[in-house]
Amino acid sequence: MVATTMGAERAETRWFYVGMAMVFVVIAFGGFIPTYWSKVATGTFGGAPILHIHGTIFFTWTLFYLAQTSLIALGRTPDHRNWGLAGISLATAMSFTVVLAAINSIKVAETIGMGDQARQFSIVSLSAVVLFAGLFGTAIAYNRRADVHKRLMLLAMIPLMQAASARVFMVLLAPPGAVGPPPVQVTIPPSIFVNLLVIAAMVYDWRTRGRPHPVYVWGGGAVLLQEIVPLAFAGTAGWMAIATWVESLAG
Repeated sequence: MVATTMGAERAETRWFYVGMAMVFVVIAFGGFIPTYWSKVATGTFGGAPILHIHGTIFFTWTLFYLAQTSLIALGRTPDHRNWGLAGISLATAMSFTVVLAAINSIKVAETIGMGDQARQFSIVSLSAVVLFAGLFGTAIAYNRRADVHKRLMLLAMIPLMQAASARVFMVLLAPPGAVGPPPVQVTIPPSIFVNLLVIAAMVYDWRTRGRPHPVYVWGGGAVLLQEIVPLAFAGTAGWMAIATWVESLAG
């Protein structure tokens, strides 16, 4: 009887991660409807090709994460592991496209005299990809510790959701006629929103295991730090030097 109950709880936990993955898919695809999908559908999206590549890889990753969590929930762990190398390749490609998209944004902003604003704002996406890479890399290192691995992978999705949720807030709150990169402060509302996803995971842990897993404690702290860093350092000479160096990578 006890073994049956524990097995049911483990199955419920596996499906919780599938549910979270579905939420990520809704946020990722839904958040970009006003600024990307609707414009692509009407032929009015005027962004560079790298933005299409960047978007395709990121949307694919979100669906990949859903597929991977579903394989675990269905008890197909060997298949989940076999697809792991594909996930590593996809995550690596994501990281490169973030840098390229940031460089593109700076170049475009320079044409309207707002290059410095774009360099300041680039700290948002570049710090997010650093956090994603750190959490993802640690998750791979702990791939034999399911309790650690799955929570790190969930946390790695959080910085990716910031951009999608930010698009909704920008559409709703941006002043009429606004052009160019927004101030870094606009990231505060979407950051608060995506943090609710971390809190939801911690509450679920509390309900199912009596306390949040340590991964959520230090990993959630890393997420919060990544959200604070842009606010504190975007306009500093140090960051502007880094952003200029990143821009120079494109020649």
